[in-house]
Amino acid sequence: MGKGGNQGEGAAEREVSVPTFSWEEIQKHNLRTDRWLVIDRKVYNITKWSIQHPGGQRVIGHYAGEDATDAFRAFHPDLEFVGKFLKPLLIGELAPEEPSQDHGKNSKITEDFRALRKTAEDMNLFKTNHVFFLLLLAHIIALESIAWFTVFYFGNGWIPTLITAFVLATSQAQAGWLQHDYGHLSVYRKPKWNHLVHKFVIGHLKGASANWWNHRHFQHHAKPNIFHKDPDVNMLHVFVLGEWQPIEDLAWAVSYYIRFFITYIPFYGILGALLFLNFIRFLESHWFVWVTQMNHIVMEIDQEAYRDWFSSQLTATCNVEQSFFNDWFSGHLNFQIEHHLFPTMPRHNLHKIAPLVKSLCAKHGIEYQEKPLLRALLDIIRSLKKSGKLWLDAYLHK
Repeated sequence: MGKGGNQGEGAAEREVSVPTFSWEEIQKHNLRTDRWLVIDRKVYNITKWSIQHPGGQRVIGHYAGEDATDAFRAFHPDLEFVGKFLKPLLIGELAPEEPSQDHGKNSKITEDFRALRKTAEDMNLFKTNHVFFLLLLAHIIALESIAWFTVFYFGNGWIPTLITAFVLATSQAQAGWLQHDYGHLSVYRKPKWNHLVHKFVIGHLKGASANWWNHRHFQHHAKPNIFHKDPDVNMLHVFVLGEWQPIEDLAWAVSYYIRFFITYIPFYGILGALLFLNFIRFLESHWFVWVTQMNHIVMEIDQEAYRDWFSSQLTATCNVEQSFFNDWFSGHLNFQIEHHLFPTMPRHNLHKIAPLVKSLCAKHGIEYQEKPLLRALLDIIRSLKKSGKLWLDAYLHK
């Protein structure tokens, strides 16, 4: 007889037939060839499915042996759709006496964070303003047009060339922030539309691979600043190779280079256009690295500490103060904390949830770091200087 009273013999048999597992047993299944994880107290065997996982087997594998509830909700905007893929993988549930959180994670913080997410949903903060993203795309195309017109009208002298290079570097940086939005499925309700536009923006407008970006970036979000899990601190795999990478990804990237050289070879010749492209990449790379690293490299970088989702993101990320320029310059990555907590939230809504995140941090005594842009950039230098000193002490000043 179950807790609900006499529901009939068939009901009792169904209750008994559901296998239950302890955290001690689940945590044993965290190997590449044997992976279990928990979502909403249900236990799933993802060993074979992880190979087919659209986000890559590494990102889902990083939660093997753990509770993946909050990560699952963070990465998937359509829970009903992806839930269909989970059903065949279900093997049981957590034993009733087991806590919902593994490794002694703070259940109260987790409960409060999930309430915060529900508040964000009730406030429609996951709803997209499509005009906002159309204007972003329009201003990138406008910058590309201004760059071409500058050389066309003023010629290929040093001054027009430098102006054009800076304009194109700006368009490339802004395209980088825009592809990030589509890559996180934060624009359209249907993932397939996000994926399609993502391939266009990162491929045709930037000449990079959408699959390569997905392979690395979602791992970063799943376990930020964790050695052996976050590729941004491991410096792994410059290229993603193998049969699984679609050929269309390469075609999108090639289309960028075809367009670029057709546009600028008439002005600079083949060698000149190649040098021009590398100079643009040089300028843009500085913009990209300084913005992306001001939120992470200055924070804790360590081994896996098995924190709850909220605490792990706050430990690895910090914010830069809001202003119109800072928002535009960083693609709203100045709200890195909120973006990491809610990666599918459209960036134009991140500032709306920020006060609530601050309040939750204050409630639980978690530091919420927010700083001016200049200080954030200087902190990168201080962090690198500190790392260099530690390296010298460890290897040279023994």
